[in-house]
Amino acid sequence: MKAITLRGIDPETSEKLKQAASRQGKSTNRLILEMVKKELGLDKEQKYSREYSDLDDLFGKWTEREFREISDKISRERQIDPELWS
Repeated sequence: MKAITLRGIDPETSEKLKQAASRQGKSTNRLILEMVKKELGLDKEQKYSREYSDLDDLFGKWTEREFREISDKISRERQIDPELWS
């Protein structure tokens, strides 16, 4: 890959780039490369990387008691009734 040196970056811009990269958990180089690609229309959205939260309120978490109750009920319903199969 080709390396390009960017000259003339003032201290304020440099600091803002470092902060933005840090917030996103990226190197400054990666952040700038992504910004350039996006500006040039070369960025590609990763397939299956988008997160959705529009159904979050429909889901919850079972307590340990709820889990045991549901699990026990499923286990009881899975029992085979010998009278039905004789």
